Amino acid sequence: MTVLYFRLARGYRPADLGRWLLTATAAAVVAALLLRALGRALNDPAAGAVPRLLWCLPPLAAVGWFAAVAARAVPAARPERINGLTAAGAGPVRLRLLVAGEIALACALGSALALLLFLVLRNDIAGPALAADLGMGSPLPAAAPVTLLVLVPLVAGVSAACAVPSADPLPTGLERTAPTGFGPLRIALPTGLLVTGLALELYGLRPGGSVDGRPVVLPGGLGDTGVPVLVGWTFAALGLALLTAPLLALTGRLLALGRPAPLRLLAGRSLTAEARRLGTPLAVLALAGAAVLAAFRYWIGRPGSSEALTNVEGVLVVACALAAVVVRAAEVRSARRDVSSALLRLGAAPGLLFGAAVLRVLAAGTVLLLTGGATAVLAAGALG
Repeated sequence: MTVLYFRLARGYRPADLGRWLLTATAAAVVAALLLRALGRALNDPAAGAVPRLLWCLPPLAAVGWFAAVAARAVPAARPERINGLTAAGAGPVRLRLLVAGEIALACALGSALALLLFLVLRNDIAGPALAADLGMGSPLPAAAPVTLLVLVPLVAGVSAACAVPSADPLPTGLERTAPTGFGPLRIALPTGLLVTGLALELYGLRPGGSVDGRPVVLPGGLGDTGVPVLVGWTFAALGLALLTAPLLALTGRLLALGRPAPLRLLAGRSLTAEARRLGTPLAVLALAGAAVLAAFRYWIGRPGSSEALTNVEGVLVVACALAAVVVRAAEVRSARRDVSSALLRLGAAPGLLFGAAVLRVLAAGTVLLLTGGATAVLAAGALG
């Protein structure tokens, strides 16, 4: 199996190598955060290790999300690899396991590098500033770092294996033709969540509402907030995230409304068709970016309240979400390769295809600013 992965790596293109290195780097950062939590627990066992490990869950989930998106895009970007493995006798299950193993191997190497650096720094190299983070002066149980670091490739591998629906005959990266519209339930549910969240947050922010009940202390030096405000922001953010794909489809339909020119017609129809695949990564990016921006706004207003660990985790989460959007956009472009080639053969100008792509990006960016901006404003209100 290892020899097969090395042979696959020989045919890597720059995009494949960049995706692999990005996955390994993100895994190394998460592994470093887990090892830091272990070092803190060794240095101060009475403080409790569970809260520190729970604080590592958001970046771990971000790496798992990026691993799933990256694994979903591998077959679309390299169809000749899938065709070759299929001709060699690999079935759908084995193909999925091969793609998941490739992602897990990258995460395992990143985790191994983080562990190596952790052990080197513990060998009387780190200064007093890092002594508490590395657990200097305390014996290191051999099973503890290995158990923690297994989590990263395990989460990434499982996420990658589950990324392709099992109903597909082969993980080609091309989804079956799906309706471009959204049913009433698909729109009513997020709308209800948004309205309920707004009502709860406004109720919690009313004059005198801050003294009701016990305030919830937020991690990362973000102060405290009320339960209705926190629950309301969660509902509203989830509703806005679920509305991203329908808003993309609606924007595409508006572009093609009336008697559109070929540019608007091509951009609108394409955006409507791609709304389902682009909606989820854009929603995750908007949610992550809005939360990080609101947190930075809070810290700027209160100097000295931020923590370096929280900043690193926030940057990692946003970077993984942004990388997932780029990978999904590349997947969509690969899926549209045949359509673009057919349009060029029919006489369409290359400038028309480029202009339609630019118009789609602007329209999707507008939706992203709308949902992300609204989420950030609600988060800023919740943080005070």
